[in-house]
Parts: sequence; C-alpha cells; structure tokens
Amino acid sequence: MNGYRMTPQQKSRPSAPQRSRSRLTSPVSLILVSLLLAGCGGGAQQASRPVHYVSEQTVAMYAAQPDGDMTIPAVNPAWLSDDKVRREVDYWSDEKPGTIIVDPWARYVYYILGNNRAIRYTAAVGKEGRGFAGTAYIPMKREWPRWTPTANMIKREPEVYEPLRGGMEGGLDNPLGARALYLYRNGRDTLYRIHGTPYPWTIGTADSSGCIRLYNQDSRDLYDRVETGAKVIVLRRDQFGLGTVPPGTPLPTPPANDLSVAAPEATADTEAGIAAGI
Repeated sequence: MNGYRMTPQQKSRPSAPQRSRSRLTSPVSLILVSLLLAGCGGGAQQASRPVHYVSEQTVAMYAAQPDGDMTIPAVNPAWLSDDKVRREVDYWSDEKPGTIIVDPWARYVYYILGNNRAIRYTAAVGKEGRGFAGTAYIPMKREWPRWTPTANMIKREPEVYEPLRGGMEGGLDNPLGARALYLYRNGRDTLYRIHGTPYPWTIGTADSSGCIRLYNQDSRDLYDRVETGAKVIVLRRDQFGLGTVPPGTPLPTPPANDLSVAAPEATADTEAGIAAGI
C-alpha cells in the first residue's frame, strides 16, 4: 500500500520546528504555553491517535511550503488522515461563488464554487467558534497575523496577558498561524476568526477554546481564494450538515457531544471594537 503507517513512537506530540525552538524557551513563549488560549487561537492538548495509513498524496499536500521569508512546516503524518484533506465536494447552496460557509458543529469550512460544488476544509472548533452564528463579512485578511489579547483578557488575568499587551508578532509560534480572516458584522469586529494554527493535531476536533482553526496549508489556500468583502455564513446547531444533502432531504443529526454553547452577548471588548489578532 502506498502511504505512511504510523508507529506508536511517531505518535508523540510534534516538536516545534528547529528554527523556533529558542523562542519556545523565552519567558513570553512559556507564558503562551500556559495560556494559549482563551479566545481565538486557543491552544490544545495533544490526544493520542491510533495507527493509521495516510496516502502519499495527502502527505504531499501538507508538506512544507516556502512562504516569503517563512516556511510553513510540514504537517506530521501522525496528524493527517485522508478524510481530513481539503477537497472539492458536492454542496447544495444558492450562495454566490466566493462565499464561505462555516459549519462549526460538523467542523468544516466550505468555500462555494458554484453549480452545487464547494471546497471543504476540515477545522478545529473551539468554544468561541460555536458561540457565533449568522452572516458576517471579511473586510480584511492577514498573512502571518499578529495576535493581541483583548482588554478584558488582560483585566481578568493580568499575570498571563499583561506581557502580551502590545501583541505577539506573527510567526511559527503565533496561535493564529500562517493566515487569518477577520469577520465583521454591521461594521464591528465580531472577534471571530478563521485562521491557521501551530497545533495541527487539533484539526477535526472540538476543542475547549479558540475560533475556527485550519491546517496552515489550508489557511493559506483559503486566504488565496477569498476576496476582501466576501460574505461568510456561520451555521447554527440546528443547521448541522446544511448543504451536504440535496434540498428536501432531511439534514443529518449533529453529534451529542458537541460542547454546545449559547451565542455570546456583546461584551466590553466588542463594544470597543477591539480586534484581537490585528
């Protein structure tokens, strides 16, 4: 069989790339290990994975990618599977091409192509990713974005977030990853992000924190397709699987253990228009 067979020894948590190891031992980086994070870009604990096969095509799709002065690291095959690879799929929608539809309950992001087709990306979805629904738009997008804690985060946990008040520069260790799309509604930042991640082992999972995380390679692919001003639709739980079956067909049932949360009310951060990650 072509592909990779993962051994138990390969199941250990992937180490940071060599070029970033020195940063991981800095005081700020050690703080990040403990806080990453509440809000978009949340960190995650490694989960053990069973032995599985990954096709050579999938491994190649998520190989290292030169990206200007940076290099997007390859995704360890231990954290890949052929069912999580980005792919073109059937998707029944009347939305115009270029629209993004996020199904946080199924942990997929769809980029509408038209003619009932879409590109599907597998995501990791945190609590914040399940706490927003409805229509938004993307007024801006960033390569290797900065991450900044909000005023409320600093107030709640000053010992953790105060050192990062000025923000964290984009890079391999930044929780927003290689690319970020910023969602606004009615001219205000929702603090909702679709972004990359330095935590590839979380993709396809429902995590305790964060927004919508993609493999860095997928965040780059989506970023290159999306036009500024693009429409985004984030589905509610009762819309789980919308578009994946033809119109008139009953929708699939969402899983019972989806860590459901209610949509958040406006906070002091959103009222002030603070945009974490800018």
